[in-house]
Amino acid sequence: MLGVPGVWWIDLQIDGVKKGSLAKHHKARLPQPGSIIASSYTSPIESLYLAVIFDPVFTVSYPTTHLVQRISLFHSILRAFQYPQYDPPPITRLTDLATLIRQHPHQAIVVFPECTTTNGRGILPFSTSLFTAPSTAKIFPISLRYTAADITTPIPGAYITFLWNLLSKPTHCIRVRIAESVYNTSHSPATRSTTSPGQLMSDDRTSSSDTLLGSEEAEGMSATEKRVLDKVAEALARLGRVKRVGLGVRDKEGFVKAWSKQRRR
Repeated sequence: MLGVPGVWWIDLQIDGVKKGSLAKHHKARLPQPGSIIASSYTSPIESLYLAVIFDPVFTVSYPTTHLVQRISLFHSILRAFQYPQYDPPPITRLTDLATLIRQHPHQAIVVFPECTTTNGRGILPFSTSLFTAPSTAKIFPISLRYTAADITTPIPGAYITFLWNLLSKPTHCIRVRIAESVYNTSHSPATRSTTSPGQLMSDDRTSSSDTLLGSEEAEGMSATEKRVLDKVAEALARLGRVKRVGLGVRDKEGFVKAWSKQRRR
């Protein structure tokens, strides 16, 4: 399937695993049913690759809620071209990761904690959706980078540009890096899962600069919770060889509006 658009070469590396030894001794270092994949988000190729390799359940995270929205693979691909959303639409059916794991025990769950696509040159502040993961579930940070790098989709609606860049070259390489698993050591996810969606969505709406992991602790976030997100964010930054930045979904919304106005002139 990945060969159809010209993705012919995949370079896979896993933390702590020598090349060629994975099949023999280290299968537990790969996402398994019941685990959570915290993936980078730069292109629709992420969703396609993860679907082919892991057959997971896809979700959408939002900056204003701990809950997630379950979506299909097709919807996940389309979202890579859509405008960033700070809040979930009013009629969105939300759930938590612990519930999804119980409902889909034979699949992994994919989370895009940055909430919107980027150009692959930085890690955005995370949603708090990972807090609803069970304490026993493994969270695998996975970074995907591309050669050539022009198939990222940080600008909404760039369908034609993406297809042109994808199909105009004979081959593309995906550089896949999987970090060691992380566990949710924050306070009990059961407490959060019994809280209503309205309560979970409201109180923690901080600015993007406040939610930069590694800066001052975000208001309403405990030190233990912050450490969980720090571990995942640092792993993604290290795997992708990029830095963590303080520009979040609100900042991207402003950039897209300014870029669109300038383009119309």
